[in-house]
Amino acid sequence: MINRRAMLWTMGLSALLVRNSAIAQQHTWRVGFLALPKRPEPFQSSRFGSFVRGMRDLGYVEGRNLEIEWRFADNEVARLAGLATELVNLKVDLIVASGTPVISAAQKATATIPIVMPTSNDPVGSGFVTSLGRPGGNITGLSNLSSDISPKVVEVLLSVAPKVSRVAILVNPKNSSNAANAINLQIALQGVGPIGLPVEASTVEDIGRGFFKMKEQNVEAVIVAPDAVFVEQRQQIADSAIKHRLPSMFSFREHVEAGGLISYGEHLGDSYRRAATYVDRIFKGAKPGELPIEQSTKLELVINLKTAKALGLDVPPTLLARADEVIE
Repeated sequence: MINRRAMLWTMGLSALLVRNSAIAQQHTWRVGFLALPKRPEPFQSSRFGSFVRGMRDLGYVEGRNLEIEWRFADNEVARLAGLATELVNLKVDLIVASGTPVISAAQKATATIPIVMPTSNDPVGSGFVTSLGRPGGNITGLSNLSSDISPKVVEVLLSVAPKVSRVAILVNPKNSSNAANAINLQIALQGVGPIGLPVEASTVEDIGRGFFKMKEQNVEAVIVAPDAVFVEQRQQIADSAIKHRLPSMFSFREHVEAGGLISYGEHLGDSYRRAATYVDRIFKGAKPGELPIEQSTKLELVINLKTAKALGLDVPPTLLARADEVIE
């Protein structure tokens, strides 16, 4: 015989669970997104669009259960602090911040709102997290391991320009992780012969002056450190390298698509898409300080053959065979 009271209790509990589930689905999460560059056009095909697609794949749709407060600093580092404070005052549920100066601004603005990094050159060395395995605090996300692949970067560059003896390393002095990156590259270069000469630039004008300084120093190639300003000025950098006939090496494919010679490193779009999984886990109750930093597993080699021909360089068939993409 069915216990009527138990049946009614079970039915009531089921109805309550369904109701609570519906309420949860109706909740609108508010994400603050802080970025250094200008808002890109077209937007959907950019790395920022990859983040939106990643959120959508996890069931978060703008206008339905997701609201994104976009804040772009138009390549002005000085604006980041104010924009970060603005997002905090909006009481967003979480902030997405990518790149050393951007993450630093978000970190200074709040110690309580979770911060997710789609990419970071050196989160421990930059003071964003205590360790990769257990970040602590309110910051977590992804690291691109740029400091750890310096020997490989040098190896790839020298495979197409084996006779160079002086290599410029373009760094942004306002990006704290670039200092360590430059040291690692200098050590890697010294180990196989060439001298590494850091050249600082943080603005469009600095980049132009930097390439003239390279000419004065008789450098024969340039390695560009991973930095948001350099990504946004990728066309200027690619054109300047070709103008001065310098083989160029980068961390991100965006540079090579703009005319740079070779890139070896993470796929930014993939990293931004993967950052959405961190946002999802935090929304579901995970604590940022307990979510291990994910290190890049997808490193890609991209070569621009058109640029190689313009510079009179022969790319070894073995390197072409290893490339994930060859631009002709």
